[in-house]
Amino acid sequence: MGRPYIALAGAALVIAGIVVFAAGGQPRSDAVSTGPSSSVAAVAGSTPPPSAPAASPTLAPIADGYRVQVPRLGIDLPIAEGDVERDVVVQQTPENFAFHLPGTAVPGEGGNTYLYAHARRGMFLTLWNARVGDEVFVSTPAGTALKYVVTEVHPRVSPDDTSWIQPSPTERLTLQTSTGPDRTDPRFVVVAAPV
Repeated sequence: MGRPYIALAGAALVIAGIVVFAAGGQPRSDAVSTGPSSSVAAVAGSTPPPSAPAASPTLAPIADGYRVQVPRLGIDLPIAEGDVERDVVVQQTPENFAFHLPGTAVPGEGGNTYLYAHARRGMFLTLWNARVGDEVFVSTPAGTALKYVVTEVHPRVSPDDTSWIQPSPTERLTLQTSTGPDRTDPRFVVVAAPV
């Protein structure tokens, strides 16, 4: 499961729009984008800038027992391994979980960990209210709490932009949900860095 699998899964994810919008309303129009990869730079078909090789993150499926929490937003979900066939092709992403994109890093192992969930109450709907500086915690099966802080908020990422799932030279947590019910609706992406 190397980079070709990540690219294939990424293309399928952004084309199919795995996360279904069901709660009504619109994402905030005043969301903040910071850093060099803001939504303006993240255009359809863009290629991420070259970077140093990542520090050999674990690309195995995520084990049972992980949770993601964003206290200010009321997010507290168990993390399960995603399934591209189920979530993208069949469009049957289960509720009440955040899913780890197969082929991305496991939290705490270095590289880019990509998590996605429905934009529904009790799931990632409140991600629309994320702000730079928000704390994000990932609990491991061993009981360790990994702390991250939101560094970027991108409210309107093109569904064709696969740069968000690519490996990164440093550890980061990428959280994604939808902004509407259609496959062509933009994605809402939040990036957090470990502290």
